[in-house]
Amino acid sequence: MAVLEKGIWIRARYERNEFIHVERQESYSAGYREGFLWKRGRDNGQFLSRKFILSEREGALKYFNKHDAREPKALMKIQTINATFQPAKISNPHGLQITYLKDNSTRNIFVYHEDGKEMVDWFNAIRAARFHYLQVAYPGAHDVDLVPKLTRNYIKEGYMEKTGPKHTEGFKKRWFTLDDRRLMYFKDPLDAYARGEVFIGSKESGYTVLLGLPPSTQGNHWQFGITIVTPDRKFLFACETEAEQKDWVAVFQGVVNRPMLPQEYAVEARFKHKP
Repeated sequence: MAVLEKGIWIRARYERNEFIHVERQESYSAGYREGFLWKRGRDNGQFLSRKFILSEREGALKYFNKHDAREPKALMKIQTINATFQPAKISNPHGLQITYLKDNSTRNIFVYHEDGKEMVDWFNAIRAARFHYLQVAYPGAHDVDLVPKLTRNYIKEGYMEKTGPKHTEGFKKRWFTLDDRRLMYFKDPLDAYARGEVFIGSKESGYTVLLGLPPSTQGNHWQFGITIVTPDRKFLFACETEAEQKDWVAVFQGVVNRPMLPQEYAVEARFKHKP
């Protein structure tokens, strides 16, 4: 259990006296879970109660806009789903960010529950469903190799400036999230969809991270630049402080220095064919 989830569990157990009646606790590994969570609206930003169903048999997490609706508003395949606690971003101590791929783009859903135990149980139910999916997808894999793939925290998040592909557009401040090899940028941290995504491959595939910007660069307000060179183009970013620049460069270098897995080449190819 990560430090953040462990802290939530400890507060729920010892500060609010939850988990006392363990025999009544619903198993999060049963393969099915149904309940109501407060979900942030994609367009209006309001949190409204929504019905969620997690079904291993269907291989999906679904939510419904109306409590009596027969058809779900969204269906999130277990294959691509991820969940990570984001209390600061969501401004709720039990805030959870759920992501999944829709048409090869990342869709963000932000939810919370007043009961810390309930939110942790949902998180663990997603992990359990992911574990059973991976056991089927990788029948020869050991459990110890599958556990790190259940859910993942983002490598880094924060604000940077960016410019467009021609490098002549003015730099704009954006919120960046580095999720494994996907670098996503948003106008607002709670946006449902990224304004754009950048795939960061390995140095063997022609990806390089450079400190600073090309000498001819103009339009950046922040002075601490970063250049990411891919086989197709250069991406230019600027950080507000030198410390942030060094932090981002360090995590980018870590990704670039990591050899790509066979399945990551297929992801890279889908990025190249995005419109």
